[in-house]
Amino acid sequence: MNAITIKNLKKIYATGIEALKGINLDVKEGDFCALLGANGAGKTTVIGILTGLVIKSSGEVKVFDYDIDIRHTAARKMIGVVPQEMNFNMFEKVKDIVINQAGYFGIRRSVAEKDCEQILKELQLWDKRDTASRQLSGGMKRRLMIARALINHPKILILDEPTAGVDVELRHSMWEYLRKINQQGTTILLTTHYLEEVEQMCRHAAFIKNGEIFAYDSVKRLIKQIDMETYVVHVEKISGLNQLAHYNVIALDEHTFEAEITKGAKLNDFILKVGKAGMIVTDLRPKGNRMEKLFLNILKQ
Repeated sequence: MNAITIKNLKKIYATGIEALKGINLDVKEGDFCALLGANGAGKTTVIGILTGLVIKSSGEVKVFDYDIDIRHTAARKMIGVVPQEMNFNMFEKVKDIVINQAGYFGIRRSVAEKDCEQILKELQLWDKRDTASRQLSGGMKRRLMIARALINHPKILILDEPTAGVDVELRHSMWEYLRKINQQGTTILLTTHYLEEVEQMCRHAAFIKNGEIFAYDSVKRLIKQIDMETYVVHVEKISGLNQLAHYNVIALDEHTFEAEITKGAKLNDFILKVGKAGMIVTDLRPKGNRMEKLFLNILKQ
């Protein structure tokens, strides 16, 4: 079953801007899917339509079997949203923000209090339950947004830049938690500019460009489209880089440069050429962010 079904979805704003030009997208139940694109590509409009904040111009959108036009309330109950901007009362206590959110979905307070305790403990916020949200760190505020989105036990969680401004340690702990709830059956739709998150966490990714879905496939198959890999090369001292121009080398400092190597090529041949250029390799590793390279390639097309 599809958790999200989008057919020929169009959105033209009153200003005449055509934000969506008839996109089609199916997200399977239980999937962890990324919606990627540059600023202004149409990601926020898609999320706005799914959550009822933006009225579509035409097309069909279903959340599970609920058409958002015919069964709006039922569809909305299926979704938890973590927006990019903080939009809770900064003077309200952490637990009250989560519990009060449950009230909008008709959840009894006694039930909401138990669920709130469990979710806040999972997100390492229970010790802050009586703290005014304005006193939380930026990372804790992000986790609070996730807690609030989960209080109605949504079958779909939509995350719009959930780790923006979050430090590396906290980002990884959030990844682990999102993996856990996904494994428990929650469908996740993610937008992010940290493309390493996509490669680490998502099973599918859709690239949206100028209001159209440009590519949609499994992350593994998308990555296979890349015919070049970027390596970070550490040497005793850089010299003779002009002899390696074929590899599109970029010097990072006097001991480090990046080089693009054809996928499947023998690294030993590359190292020998670096030696002939007068350098001694001390370390060689893939740059790692292949999704970023794919993203840039798609933007250029």
